[in-house]
Amino acid sequence: MLNEPNRRCLISIIIATSNAEKDIAACLKSIEPHTSLTLEIIVIDGGSQDETLSVLSGFSAFKIKWISEPDQGIYDAFNKGVAMATGKWLYFLGSDDRLLPGFSELGSRLVDEDTIYYGNSKPFYRDIPPDPYGLLQGEFSPYRLAKYCMNHQSIFYPAKTFENYRYRLKYKILADYALNIKLWGDAGYKREFHPIEIVSYNMGGFSSVHEDIAFARDKSRLIRQGMGLKLFIRYLFRRLKDRLRNRD
Repeated sequence: MLNEPNRRCLISIIIATSNAEKDIAACLKSIEPHTSLTLEIIVIDGGSQDETLSVLSGFSAFKIKWISEPDQGIYDAFNKGVAMATGKWLYFLGSDDRLLPGFSELGSRLVDEDTIYYGNSKPFYRDIPPDPYGLLQGEFSPYRLAKYCMNHQSIFYPAKTFENYRYRLKYKILADYALNIKLWGDAGYKREFHPIEIVSYNMGGFSSVHEDIAFARDKSRLIRQGMGLKLFIRYLFRRLKDRLRNRD
């Protein structure tokens, strides 16, 4: 069920697009089986010059709220989507991602608006080998998050989260990682993991082939500020051990 007038929807799905004519239709079609959750679909397009807007205009399975204008990248688009969203939970999706049946299963368990719910994601690969360690999967403690970036598409954020936080445009690729470091250190929110695959995502996308230099430079400081001194010291000690091991 799509959002009805004057009724607050359960989940706002926010999709960032830019020249996504090859992917966006399949992305939207993957949402169709889940509309019983009461969804609103928001597409923030960065001024596409291909047929993306024609696809959006002609899509008839459900109503889409969308805008198209130049932006400063994916996270600028997501911030714009946050400002338009009316859902109790916000979910962020790339145009080359596809929702899986488990999305509805986990979506039906969203009950506490002080809890960040998350599941697993299933990568599909374009031009890169599979991750043999599954570093993006499973439950994330603050310490594990300090070491590894979790998958953005595996998370349902309470809308109230964005009353205090936004994606920082300084970080072009890992602004979601910076956000999660803050949230996993924020005692005002609980985190609840469910071992359910909710999305298939392109592991060979933009973030896999570009480095976020600003985030790499700031990561230690973000961990210190967001997660506290004790965890920060543990993180530094582990990083030192890894460097010494690699030197040997």
